[in-house]
Amino acid sequence: MSRTLAQLRPGERACIRAVAGDAEATRRLMDLGLIRGTTLEVIRVAPLGDPLEVRLRGFMLTLRRAEAEHITLD
Repeated sequence: MSRTLAQLRPGERACIRAVAGDAEATRRLMDLGLIRGTTLEVIRVAPLGDPLEVRLRGFMLTLRRAEAEHITLD
């Protein structure tokens, strides 16, 4: 079973396998640098679990949990 970005805990790293969802949302996430083969690290998760902050390609990005569920990891 594949993991999603929403399942990672702070300090964990993974490589993006795929970005899914509707075409507009997928395009937006890919424009932000979330593309196949990119390694990312979860930095922190808000107390109620949403949003989460990740580091990738030298910058920090904050995503909603609903968006993170569409990012499949290796």
